[in-house]
Amino acid sequence: MTWEETIEHIRTNNNYKSLVENAYFSANLESNVEKYRNSSEFKETLSELSKLKTGSPLKILDLGAGNGISTISLALEGHSVTALEPDKSDTIGAGAIKILKEKYQLNNVDILECYAEDIPKEKSNYDVVFARQAMHHAYHLDNFIAAAYGSLNQGGILFTVRDHVVESPREKELFFKNHPLHKYYGGENAFSIKEYRGAMEKAGFKIKKVLTPSQSPINYHPWNVDRLNQKLGFISKLPFVSKLAWTVLCWRWNKLPGRLYSFIALK
Repeated sequence: MTWEETIEHIRTNNNYKSLVENAYFSANLESNVEKYRNSSEFKETLSELSKLKTGSPLKILDLGAGNGISTISLALEGHSVTALEPDKSDTIGAGAIKILKEKYQLNNVDILECYAEDIPKEKSNYDVVFARQAMHHAYHLDNFIAAAYGSLNQGGILFTVRDHVVESPREKELFFKNHPLHKYYGGENAFSIKEYRGAMEKAGFKIKKVLTPSQSPINYHPWNVDRLNQKLGFISKLPFVSKLAWTVLCWRWNKLPGRLYSFIALK
């Protein structure tokens, strides 16, 4: 299956209902945007951006923009956003972003249908390169990061979020085995922290912050304490149960093969 065929398949399968909702893969593109905009992940993303750069609007390159949830959400915050997405489909690619751009009547959204390594030089003057769940899909990590570096103004920021991390071949094997969609399209990937950091430093970036899986809702969304308590039911009201359960959940996130990390680096 292609990535588009995979998403169309899971939309019709009740076994993936929660995944479709939590990953913003619904056929209702506007609903995906609104859910993402109201998520703790996006709110924390905006908080991190506000710490990195003062003033608005920012000129942002959304690298690997997918169905456009981050592009549109950032544009609705007043930023000038270029979505880079090589997939042309209306389901999960540039076509979906075009639909959303028109629906929201946004003049501050541009769309590039190419890979990161093919960004036109005249487009390489961004304040922020933002990549949500994109860096780990790079065919060649060094080239991907080098392209991001070349797209930024001096003093610009690379902000990558929710990238899969493994630290051994065995962990990667387990990640592929357990990922709910890899069996369909075979397009998942993951790198080690050393590989991510090495590619950034090789390109010339200075790494400013590394967010661990349990450190920020950027990584652990859609989980939160309220959701956990709902899962626990009445026992969450017992002393220390909720706190202990959250501690265990955080430990699991930090150990899981394919665990999610986010990175902030300065040019």
